[in-house]
Amino acid sequence: MCHVIVTCRSMLWTLLSIVVAFAELIAFMSPDWLLGYPRSDSSAKNGAGGDSREFRPSLGLYSRCLRIGSRGVGVSCGPYAGTFGEVASGFWQAAMLFLAAGTLMLGIVACISIFSLCFQSILKKSIFNICGLLQAIAGLLLMVGLMLYPAGWGSEKVISYCGPEASPFRPALCSLGWAFYAAIGGTLASFLCAVLSAQAEIATSSDKVQEEIEEGKSLICLL
Repeated sequence: MCHVIVTCRSMLWTLLSIVVAFAELIAFMSPDWLLGYPRSDSSAKNGAGGDSREFRPSLGLYSRCLRIGSRGVGVSCGPYAGTFGEVASGFWQAAMLFLAAGTLMLGIVACISIFSLCFQSILKKSIFNICGLLQAIAGLLLMVGLMLYPAGWGSEKVISYCGPEASPFRPALCSLGWAFYAAIGGTLASFLCAVLSAQAEIATSSDKVQEEIEEGKSLICLL
């Protein structure tokens, strides 16, 4: 019989697991990992009476955003790499593999966490402990990917965005975009989820829950 067990700690873990998975996925796909140095664009002809504009192109793991048009008023975003081999550097290729693996694991856990409201074990193993272990492993994969990412800042692609002084671990004229910080935040939150999974296990297997089950209740809500 399926017992729907909802506690504050289990619900917090479920919601945070879903948020972390989405955060990592959005960060991975975003072109806003690096913001290039400001480029000026003038709408004036022959340099007279111009409306000077500045914009900063952005560069992601496999995508980028650029201003287009004669006045630079349009923005074109899309992949700069048609194949995996065209990614800016070998370090970024390795980083993408680690980040993709970590994000995939977090996505799987996020899906399982929804069903944890009804099923608390898989093959007599606690679903919370299994998911917590997967989240810790995902956090480690993401951490390795984030450490590899700045090692690729010396590539020709990054130099074209950040200036000739760009080198590994030195972005020169570029600054880090929100996607990089979102990936870091998601990585830290994945370890937090791993800790919360243990608390969710304790909360859903407490004596109060067992008493509710023995009373024949199928929906159990506890603080």
